[in-house]
Amino acid sequence: MIILTGPCVLEDRDTVMKIAEKLQPLSENKRVDFYFKASFDKANRTSIHSYRGPGLDEGLKIFEEVKKEFGYKLITDIHESYQAKPAAEVVDILQIPAFLCRQTDLLVEAAKTNAKINIKKGQFLAADAMKHPVQKVLETRGSKDISYEISKQNGVWLCERGNTFGYGALVVDMRNLILMREYAPVIFDATHSVQIPSTGGTTGGNSEFVPYMARAAASVGVDGFFFETHIDPSVAKSDGPNMLEISKLYKTVDEIFAIKDALNI
Repeated sequence: MIILTGPCVLEDRDTVMKIAEKLQPLSENKRVDFYFKASFDKANRTSIHSYRGPGLDEGLKIFEEVKKEFGYKLITDIHESYQAKPAAEVVDILQIPAFLCRQTDLLVEAAKTNAKINIKKGQFLAADAMKHPVQKVLETRGSKDISYEISKQNGVWLCERGNTFGYGALVVDMRNLILMREYAPVIFDATHSVQIPSTGGTTGGNSEFVPYMARAAASVGVDGFFFETHIDPSVAKSDGPNMLEISKLYKTVDEIFAIKDALNI
């Protein structure tokens, strides 16, 4: 099972390395395909005053240190086309943010690299609309056909994090997990699915719902999970209200495996 986890954004070096160290037991779990996740730049923060990250150059240096120290595979967001090539030289997965999942140039430049691509479904899109971003990547990589297996072979994943209907919360339609798997392997973003967007100038959330959402997705059947985690979410510089503290992350992963084993999926 694929697990993408780490802090939302690269904070100071010491915090990043402490979080990475705490995740070692998960990385050593033979049932887990583990990736350490963080962003070098959170370009779509609600407030202009919010912390965005160290930027591309410094962020890639921190990622290189994490890879050297722990041997982790890495995933990070990109927001602009020029970031795809240098980021892909360091990380293993380029993540396309939800708000940018229709951006053709961004998808094409990502597809030109050797990295896997995790495309987040926009909060404003239906599941079947995600066929088109996948098709843009696959055609760039030489395939005119689209299916779960073709996307898997070409390193293209889809990521569900819910839909927003204008009343300040995200709602996850579990049918989307089934529908999107017609096009590509599906990752369920358990922590972003409980966000409450743009409350009081920052993004809020209800992290207590994360284990429930993850268990529900596990019972439906997905290829992996995305969790943002932190040693102390209350001081995280981004997305703290929807993060799982690391000990709760481990408990949730155990529950997911129990469900998968019980259902044999």
